[in-house]
Amino acid sequence: MYAIVEVKGKQYKVEKGQDILIEYLGEEAKEPEIKTLLLKKDDDTVLVGTPYVEGVKVTSKAVESLKGDKVVIGKHKRRKDYRRITGHRHKYHKITIENIAV
Repeated sequence: MYAIVEVKGKQYKVEKGQDILIEYLGEEAKEPEIKTLLLKKDDDTVLVGTPYVEGVKVTSKAVESLKGDKVVIGKHKRRKDYRRITGHRHKYHKITIENIAV
């Protein structure tokens, strides 16, 4: 059994007990509830939403918050002795899918 859910504009294929990395949800995200389910597939049935499947609750638990790899940004202007190097590390939440209930 798997489901395709949408979290903050991005779609993820999830199964029960799976860990996924999603966008940072803020400091108070202990148990994020995912309400936007696009598709759910059991062994014999497939539920497809238009655009979402109604009456579905996907419960999850935030395991940890972490940062991604560093992205280095470099700027320069030729012949002007101008060079700047900055970096950025994006924040993520690692969550575990506990249950997919219709």
